[in-house]
Amino acid sequence: MSKKKKHDPNDAFVNPIDKDKVTDTPGLLPYAHHSGSAIIKPEDKGRIRGNAMTAMYDQTDRQMEQLRRQMETLVSQAKSLQQRMNVSELIYQAEIPFQPVIHHIYHLYQRKTDGSHLLSMVSPEEWGRRKPFDHLATVRLLGDHTWEVLEGGV
Repeated sequence: MSKKKKHDPNDAFVNPIDKDKVTDTPGLLPYAHHSGSAIIKPEDKGRIRGNAMTAMYDQTDRQMEQLRRQMETLVSQAKSLQQRMNVSELIYQAEIPFQPVIHHIYHLYQRKTDGSHLLSMVSPEEWGRRKPFDHLATVRLLGDHTWEVLEGGV
């Protein structure tokens, strides 16, 4: 029978595991250090970058589209304002045989004979068959004394 050796408290502990396979900081290892550890999978950095680039392009495309729509709105407003200014200039250079009232509707005509302009309360439909003028625009006088173009335009 073999005799069991008694454990002597003065004996130094000898670790049977190789010193290169042991660490004091297992949480800093780049891999799981025991069977209960979280699974650590290597990341596919190319795929992560690709997904990030796709998301970035999608977001910038959306913002560019929003800016394009805003620019179209501004261009449309600028054209409308330019048209109002052009019509207002023509009206204020035209013959106006009455005092225009704010928010009332009037009609701008051009004489066929000499090309001069006339602002009238008479609509194109009210002239009958023989119209002495070419109808240029139907307008409304606004509070700022510019003219809103309702129909036609110059």
